Amino acid sequence: MLEILFAFDPLVLASFVAAGLLLNITPGADFVFVSASGIQGGPRIGMAAAVGINIGILVHVLAAAIGVSALLLAHPGAYDAVRYAGAVYLLLLAWRSWRASGELEQGRPAPGAAETIRRGFLTNVLNPKTALFIFAFIPQFTDPAIGPLWAQILILGAIFQINGLIFVLALGALAGTLSDALRSRVRTLNKLTSILFAGLAARLIID
Repeated sequence: MLEILFAFDPLVLASFVAAGLLLNITPGADFVFVSASGIQGGPRIGMAAAVGINIGILVHVLAAAIGVSALLLAHPGAYDAVRYAGAVYLLLLAWRSWRASGELEQGRPAPGAAETIRRGFLTNVLNPKTALFIFAFIPQFTDPAIGPLWAQILILGAIFQINGLIFVLALGALAGTLSDALRSRVRTLNKLTSILFAGLAARLIID
C-alpha cells in the first residue's frame, strides 16, 4: 500500500485533497445532519454524529473498491430502493425531533453518543448519492499504471475520510457549542432540526 501511495503524482494527490475539502465544506446531507445533531445535543453529540457519518463513508469506500456502487448505477431499481429507505429513516428522525420539542428544557438528556453514532451511520449509508459520488469521484484520480485500482481507491478513500472526519468533528463541536448558549430556545432548535431532516428526505425523494 505504501508503495502505491508514494507512486501517486504529488500534484494529483494535492488536487484530490483540495477537491475533497471543497466538497466537505459544501452543505449537504452529512453537513446538515452533523449540524442539527450538535444543535440538538451539544458538542459531544455533534461529534458523535460526525463519527457515525464517517463509519458510513467507510462502507461506501469499501463498496466502491469492490464494485458494489457500479451495481447501483447499473440497476436503477436498487438505487431507488436504497434512496427511499434513506428518506423514510430521515422522516422518522424529523418526526421524533418535532415531537421532542421540550426535551432538553425539561432536563431530559438528548440521544446518547452511541445512538447518535448509529443514526449518523444509517443516515449516511442509506444515502445512495454518497455511494455514487464516491464511485464517480475517487476513480478520477487513479492510475492503472501504479497499481491495482481497488488499492488506489482504498488509499484515496482513506485520505478523503480522514480530511472529512476532521472537518465534521469541528463542525459538530462548533454547532454544539453554539447550542449551549441557546438552550432556552430548545423548542425552536428542535423544530429547526425536524425541518432540516425532513428537507433532506425530500431531496432524496425528489432528486
